[in-house]
Amino acid sequence: QVQLLECGGGSVQSGGSLTLSCAATGDVFDIHGLGWYRQAPGRHAQLVASLTKAGIKNYADFAEGRFTISRENGTNTGYLQMNSLEPEDTAVYYCAAIEGFDLRKPPVSRYQVAYWGQGTQVTVSS
Repeated sequence: QVQLLECGGGSVQSGGSLTLSCAATGDVFDIHGLGWYRQAPGRHAQLVASLTKAGIKNYADFAEGRFTISRENGTNTGYLQMNSLEPEDTAVYYCAAIEGFDLRKPPVSRYQVAYWGQGTQVTVSS
């Protein structure tokens, strides 16, 4: 059974940094891309960043220049490094094994999600 195990969430002050990790059982990221999503209370889910199997990275506008998505080959572990965090970044962050791509759809729906992580809370205080 495939599992995506996340860690690295926590509480930081505005301007701080966190690095989230996502460890997959099996060769999940050899088959699928890596996506990071987030959902804040009362708000719709957002796609934060994606990294395809081919190594193509994309970021949401709010993440561009502050967040970095990466994958450690050979370990099936993905990361989301987040710098210059702001209170608006407070949310539950989920990693996902993603596939496919449909540019016609809203960003949060452009990939098919094969597997989800359990989510990790990120809280940024001002």
